[in-house]
Amino acid sequence: MITQEKAVGKPFLRWAGGKRWLTSQIETIIPKDFNNYFEPFLGGASIYIYLKKNNLIKNNSFLSDANQDLINAYNMIAKDPQKVIDILKKYKNEKEQYYILRDLEPENDIEKAARFIYLNKTSYNGIYRVNRNGKYNVPYGDRKIINLFDFENIENVSKILNKETILISHDFELIKTQIQPLDLIFLDPPYTVAHENNGFVEYNQSIFTWDDQKRLANLLQHINEVGAFFIMTNAKHDSIDELFSPYGKHSILSRQSLIGGKGAKRQNINEYIFKNF
Repeated sequence: MITQEKAVGKPFLRWAGGKRWLTSQIETIIPKDFNNYFEPFLGGASIYIYLKKNNLIKNNSFLSDANQDLINAYNMIAKDPQKVIDILKKYKNEKEQYYILRDLEPENDIEKAARFIYLNKTSYNGIYRVNRNGKYNVPYGDRKIINLFDFENIENVSKILNKETILISHDFELIKTQIQPLDLIFLDPPYTVAHENNGFVEYNQSIFTWDDQKRLANLLQHINEVGAFFIMTNAKHDSIDELFSPYGKHSILSRQSLIGGKGAKRQNINEYIFKNF
């Protein structure tokens, strides 16, 4: 149980589309009081970690994601961080070891978690991508860093992932049966359309389709019917506005994004944030 003192911890994974940039504003966005907390697109867990360590989640947290390897990593960090750390200490930021581990089939959940964290830290842009056979196929990132892991932070996150937090891998729609009045659901789905652009995001479209966006709209309708709260981030795009506006009001938030490879420049990106309260 986390005491009333603020806990210490920050996301330990690199995550494309992560919401760490939103944490500076999240306290002005969430409702003043809510019951349980749900986050069904967990990813890098920036919002959950911020809310939990600042004692803004008073009851149970239900965290989920369709990515089984991701949820396993969080579960192992919660249950036995030292065993994960002991394995990570053996790994180096080297191309040869990267490809050996990428092709490896771990024997247990602890080894799977360590491998997942290592590949996340050393892969190209921290992308998670698998081929048609379900094999992770992201190339080596060649990042020029010596200290890959912050072991103290992993231990701190383990303390945040306490017994009042439930982690499970499943489709986002399955939270329907658990949502109760006054619960808060934070939704950060993979973006199917590009920001203020007419084209689809090629990679995300393959893992989160427009039909999935429609299923998400149905979930928002269910949340409204139950009498719970939702906050949803999504791309600023006319199609997103049209699909989700019936279920909540939106505002526009601007963030900086690094676009491109070497020599890339930062530019402002606008995103929608929808709320029903």
